[in-house]
Amino acid sequence: MRRRRPSPGRACLLLGCLWLVAVGTDAQPAPPFGQAGKDVEWVPTPDVLVDTMLDMAAVTPDDLVVDLGSGDGKTVIAAARLGARAVGVEYESNLVDYSRSRAAAAGVDDLTTFVAGNLFDFDLSPATVITMFLLPDLNMRLRPVLFDLAPGTRIVSNTWDLSGTEDDLDAPGWVPDRTIVLDPCPGWCTAHLWTVPAKVAGRWRTADGGLELEQEYQMVSGQLHTAAESFEVRHGKLVGRRLSFTVGDTTYEVTAQDDRLSGTATSPGGRENWDASR
Repeated sequence: MRRRRPSPGRACLLLGCLWLVAVGTDAQPAPPFGQAGKDVEWVPTPDVLVDTMLDMAAVTPDDLVVDLGSGDGKTVIAAARLGARAVGVEYESNLVDYSRSRAAAAGVDDLTTFVAGNLFDFDLSPATVITMFLLPDLNMRLRPVLFDLAPGTRIVSNTWDLSGTEDDLDAPGWVPDRTIVLDPCPGWCTAHLWTVPAKVAGRWRTADGGLELEQEYQMVSGQLHTAAESFEVRHGKLVGRRLSFTVGDTTYEVTAQDDRLSGTATSPGGRENWDASR
């Protein structure tokens, strides 16, 4: 059954749409609440949810955070206050101007950049963290781009996830690695986190046979083959390049590179090094 599309009046184009706060007398005039945008109206998001999302993504000064549809710039500014470089992509020019003035007033203009443009035209490949508050159909359009980012890139979304298809928003899809629902609810309550997984589907050679893996986003299944028999791969999951799975009573914890899996295999008899190659 197709999920009812949320009303644009209840949706925000980006995670950075937050309750307005005064940041200094030099700031540009505040944009109007509910300002019409390219895809949805601009509606504030509670500060506590922005803080939760950045915490879920474990943002540090080593990160480049890109906020898709950055509104008044609050998410970008919050990330910069954590020491990260942060970029806001926003279609409405008055929101971009307002964001720049807020960043300057907050003293983080050296760590922030605001780009006026369509978020679908922006190169996301340098980002290590992406934040967003988009409608489900926009998430569906972005999902292939997000899945192809570098393994380990963290994605955090307010309210709407990356499941479904353009025709059926209730269909299975890229399930979150973690979800937090705030209680009490400040108005927008839910944050979802994904870590872009490495691509491991295919055949791998092992010391005594082979490994065949199938992958559905971060979930992994398949068969481990020896000269004598085959065994089911169970509980396979990727978090970035870290792959874990079990075969029988053995647990594998490996790092996935383009042409190699390397790590350990732990069984009741002990732990040993293990690897496989394409």
